[in-house]
Amino acid sequence: MYTPHAFAEHDLAGLDWLVARDPFATLVTCGADGLPVVSHLPVLYARDGGRILIEGHWARPNPQAAHAGPALLLVHGPHHYISPGWYADKEDAARVPTWNYAVAHLAGMLQPLHEEAALASIVARLGERFEAQVGGQWRYDHDNPRERSQLRGIVGFRFEPDRVELKFKLNQNHPVANVEGAIAGLGQLPGEAAAGVAALMADRLARPRD
Repeated sequence: MYTPHAFAEHDLAGLDWLVARDPFATLVTCGADGLPVVSHLPVLYARDGGRILIEGHWARPNPQAAHAGPALLLVHGPHHYISPGWYADKEDAARVPTWNYAVAHLAGMLQPLHEEAALASIVARLGERFEAQVGGQWRYDHDNPRERSQLRGIVGFRFEPDRVELKFKLNQNHPVANVEGAIAGLGQLPGEAAAGVAALMADRLARPRD
C-alpha cells in the first residue's frame, strides 16, 4: 500500500479501533490461476502486544476455503470526499479535491480449520460478538444436533498477520488552518462517514506534529 510518511500510523491501537468499528473485512488470496480471490466476511479479532489473531469462516463451497498460506486482510475505516473550498489557503496554494480515509492492510499466513470443535467455537463467538448489537438472544447450541450438523457447511480459518500497514490519510500534510477548515466543512454534512472522518482529523490535530 502506498503510504507517505505523513499518513503512516504505527500505533496498533489504531488497528484495534478500526476492527472494533467495522469487523466486516476483505480477505484476499491468490488462486491457482494467479488471479486474486476475494471474500467479504465478519471476523473475530484478538491482540496481545504485537501478536494478532483473526478468526472467521467461509461457506464450504467458497473456493477460498481451500486456501492455506499467504493472505491479505483489509480492514476499512471511515472515508469521505474533502473539498478544497474548505481550506484556508485554497486560492493561494491552488488546492484540489482529495479523499480522506483510514484503512489497514494485514499480511500473513492463513490456516483453514475443519475440526468440529474449532468451527463450533468460531460460530459461538461470532454470535456472542454480534447478536447483542441487534438486541437478539441467539446462542449457538452445540447440544442441538440440527445446529451442530450445520457446521458441515462451513470451513473456519485462523489468520496471524506478520505485517501490519495502517494508513490514516487525514490532511496531516496540510497547514493546521486547512485541517480545521476541513473538519468544520465535514461537520456541516449529514451522515456517519463525515462525522467519523472529522473526529479522526480532530484527534490527529490534537497530537504533537513531527
